[in-house]
Amino acid sequence: MEILRYAAFSTDPAGGNPAGVVLDATGVDDSTMLATAADVGFSETAFVVPLEDGSLGIRYFSPLAEVPFCGHATIATAVAHAQRHGVGNLQLHTQAGPVSVSTSTATDGSVVATLVSVPPRTVAIPDTDLTEILAALRWSIDDLDPDLPPRAAYAGAWHPVIAAAVRSRLADLDYDMPALADLMRRKDWATVDLVWRESQTVYHARNPFPPGGVFEDPATGAAAAAFGGYLRELGLIPTPATITVYQGHDMGRPGTITVTMPAEAGSGVAVTGTAVRL
Repeated sequence: MEILRYAAFSTDPAGGNPAGVVLDATGVDDSTMLATAADVGFSETAFVVPLEDGSLGIRYFSPLAEVPFCGHATIATAVAHAQRHGVGNLQLHTQAGPVSVSTSTATDGSVVATLVSVPPRTVAIPDTDLTEILAALRWSIDDLDPDLPPRAAYAGAWHPVIAAAVRSRLADLDYDMPALADLMRRKDWATVDLVWRESQTVYHARNPFPPGGVFEDPATGAAAAAFGGYLRELGLIPTPATITVYQGHDMGRPGTITVTMPAEAGSGVAVTGTAVRL
């Protein structure tokens, strides 16, 4: 296999979220994919299988397990594919469902990719689970933003959305990794989407990812899509709307994610970003 390495949601190799990309994984078995992802060591590696109709099958592996959908690895894959085959439209078959991706060339020559998620949904987090997640995060109920209620949000993978009332709470990430990993495995949560609202259209995020063996994911496209669906479903922002999510700044890998929510309830959420080869 040819293994490419890209940083998604950044034009700077020192920023964004690194992902492994295999543009042709035809015939590669599951155990080899998992071992390859562990060897690459990034939060996810994407494995693509070109199909006869021109669409692409794609699977995502963290160093510890397969995940149904990964936003940043999708953006990285789309940019890598465009740089090799030209910009245009792609249809991806993920374990979460079909995801369309379009690529274009920006004025500075970089490739910009936009994915459209599967239909998002949002559910309440039971009080017992909220108590457990706050304990694992070492947060209290007073740390939460009452205007952004805790919910589990989905746009290909499940992410509990936990909003901090102040930026300093978000900046101070020191959680119990084994406890949070155990809870997330039981609930089938991919990452925890910790957010702080700077304004109605600007948010900052951090994403613990202990089930993948990663303390923190630097830029999380799947969580950003789920968060966009959460904002729309709860009526927390007038739609159609576009927001910016800044992530990775607290860990020294700044990234920028653009999220667009159409007004139609249940429609896919668009996530846009760049990627740079490492």
